[in-house]
Amino acid sequence: MSFNHLLPRLAISAVLWLGSAASSPDDILSSFHFAVPAGEARAAEPARSLPDFASIVESNKGAVVNIMALVVGEAEGATPSDPLFEFFRRFQIPQPQTPRRAQASGFIISPDGTILTNAHVVVAATDVTVKLADRREFKAKVIGVDELTDIAVLKIDAKGLPAVKLGDPRSIRVGEWVLAIGSPFGLENTVTAGIVSATSRSLPDGIYVPFIQTDAAVNPGNSGGPLLNMNGEVIGINSQIYSLTGGYQGLSFAIPIDVAAKVKDELIAHGRVQRGRIGVVIQELTQPLARSFGLEKPAGALVNSVEKSGPAARAGIQPGDVITALNGVKIERSSELPLLVAQAKPGAKLKVEIWRKGARKEVTVTVEELKVEKMAPAQAPPSQEQARLGIAVRPLTAEESRAVGVPGGLIVEDAAGPAAAAGIQEGDLIIAVNGAPVRSSAELNSLVAKSGKVVALLVQRGEDKVFVAVELP
Repeated sequence: MSFNHLLPRLAISAVLWLGSAASSPDDILSSFHFAVPAGEARAAEPARSLPDFASIVESNKGAVVNIMALVVGEAEGATPSDPLFEFFRRFQIPQPQTPRRAQASGFIISPDGTILTNAHVVVAATDVTVKLADRREFKAKVIGVDELTDIAVLKIDAKGLPAVKLGDPRSIRVGEWVLAIGSPFGLENTVTAGIVSATSRSLPDGIYVPFIQTDAAVNPGNSGGPLLNMNGEVIGINSQIYSLTGGYQGLSFAIPIDVAAKVKDELIAHGRVQRGRIGVVIQELTQPLARSFGLEKPAGALVNSVEKSGPAARAGIQPGDVITALNGVKIERSSELPLLVAQAKPGAKLKVEIWRKGARKEVTVTVEELKVEKMAPAQAPPSQEQARLGIAVRPLTAEESRAVGVPGGLIVEDAAGPAAAAGIQEGDLIIAVNGAPVRSSAELNSLVAKSGKVVALLVQRGEDKVFVAVELP
C-alpha cells in the first residue's frame, strides 16, 4: 500500500463516453508515389501487404456490444478529462444530481450472454442496457465488478450468441498489428488499427494490471471493447488513454485478457476477487540507490516501510531490504511485485529473496488477504475552516493506518492558498492541530475554528514529522 503522491502524475483517463467512410488500406497505399533517382534501379523486394483486417472484423463484430448505463452524477460543466478537474471540483458549489446516459463497449465471451467490460462503465450505474450488433437490446445484470483491475462481468438473458475467441497476451510482441472495436462517442462497431507499443506497462493506480500499450485510436466510448491480434483473438480490454484533452493522443492502454479472465472466474464463482498482501510499502530502485546498496544494476523492489506485526515483519523483512525475487521469479521493476503478491492465495507461503547489506538472503512470508476498503471521499465542497486553510482532506483507511503505523490522521488530497504557502503538499498526513490529535474532518474543523490567525499542524511526510505554522486569512 502506498500513498497516491508517491506515484507519477500522468493524465490517464478512462475512456468512457458520457453524452447523449474511410479509404481501404490498398487505396491509401496506392496514393503514395516513390521517386527513383535517374540511373538507379530499385532493388527487388518481396511483395508485402497489410493484414486482412476486414476478415478479422467480420468474424468478431457480432460479439461486440454497445453498453448504455444510466448514471446519476454531477451536472455537466467542468470537463472530467482536465487534469485540474478533481482539484477544482472540490471547491465548487455542488450541482444538482442529474441522470445521464453513459455509452461504452463490451464483448460477449460465451453464447449464454456473459459479457466483459470495464468496471468504471457500470460501477455507478442504476440501469444497464446492452445493445447487440443486430440492434436487439437487453437489460443486463451486473454479476460483479473489480475496481482494482477495472473489470466487470455482465449477463443478459439470451442464448446462442456469437462469442469472441480469447488469445494469449503473453505471446504478443511489440510492433505487432492490433485492432480495436468499440463505440467511440456512441458510434457503434467502429474499428481502429495500430500496433503494440509496449507491454507490461505500469500506470498510476493500476498496480494490479500489466497494461498493453498500443497506438490504436481509442476514444471516449471505447471503454470495455476488445483489442484483437491478427489471429482474430481478443488479447485485451481497452480501458484507458493518456490524454491532456480527453481525446486520443496516440497512447492507449488495454487490460491483458488473461488478467481479465482470472478476475471474471472469481467474480462469477465468489462475487469478489481474493488477493494476497505481505504488508510492505515499496519504491522503484534507481541506479544511484542501487549503487548505495551495493547492487550492480537497479533491479528489484526497495522496501521503504514494513507494516508492524504484518506478514513481512514476522518473516524478518526490514526497511532498506531490496526484494529481488518471489518464488524464484526475478523482480526487475518494483511494479512487478504487487501483481505477483496479489496473485497468491491467502495462507500461501512465498519464498522471498532479498538483498541486505551486500548479501542475498531468503525468507518465507505467509500471505494474508488484502481487504479492499473504499477510500473515504474528499470533502466536496470543503468546510469553511478547510477553505481558510486551503486544503481538501480525507481520513486514513485502515490499510493505510497499518502501513504507516499511525492510528489516525487526515491525508491531504489538495493544498492551495495559505497551506501551500506554508509548505503543505498533497499526500502529507496531518496528525494533529495545535497539539490535539485529529482523526476526522469534523475534529479538524472544530480545532481550526478555535484558532486565531495562526494554526500549527503536525505533519508526517514519509518517515519524518514536522510542525508547520499556517497563517489564516
